[in-house]
Amino acid sequence: MSEKLNSLQDLRSLQRELMLRRRLAEERAEREAAAARLREREARLFELSVGVVTPLAQPPRVLHRLTPPAPEPRQREADERLALQQALSDDFDVDSLLETDESLSFRRPEISPEAVRKLRRGHWALQGQIDLHGLRRDQAREALGQFIHDSARRGLRCVRVVHGKGNGSPGREPVLKSRVRRWLVQKQEVLAFVQARASDGGAGALMVLLMQV
Repeated sequence: MSEKLNSLQDLRSLQRELMLRRRLAEERAEREAAAARLREREARLFELSVGVVTPLAQPPRVLHRLTPPAPEPRQREADERLALQQALSDDFDVDSLLETDESLSFRRPEISPEAVRKLRRGHWALQGQIDLHGLRRDQAREALGQFIHDSARRGLRCVRVVHGKGNGSPGREPVLKSRVRRWLVQKQEVLAFVQARASDGGAGALMVLLMQV
């Protein structure tokens, strides 16, 4: 009899515990539902305040993907051309800078006479040339300045400048010969020059030694 009473008491305790757990679970679920409703109402607060919002119609658009042009250093090139034109003067006094030999050669102070002799003998291989025949004075000046500038940048060491002997000029005077010497002396890239050998143009050309930049 005593064992039966203990079993009934244990059963009632178990039932009370189960009911308590169920009630706690229901209360927790109710709190979570209330919190969810509050969050939803807060999220829709703007919509509830202003009413239903209708998005504006968007007109159809076409997006054009433009390919930008490749950058070109046009201003720099223009500046270089202008500098070449302005740097070479026809009034530059070159006579005092020329060697007093028969070909009126030129060398800068840091260049030895032996280097000039080697240039005259063809010690350095010819790597490029420019022919100024048929060009007007301004055209020849610009062409020569550009040629010397480009040749030095390319690392050329020895080049030839053909200015002509003046056989086709009025009075058979070599129009460009003295001017070419004057222009070359003003170019910092020019280290020395001599009159070309007969096989390389003789009195109608100059062999020029360049500084490599």
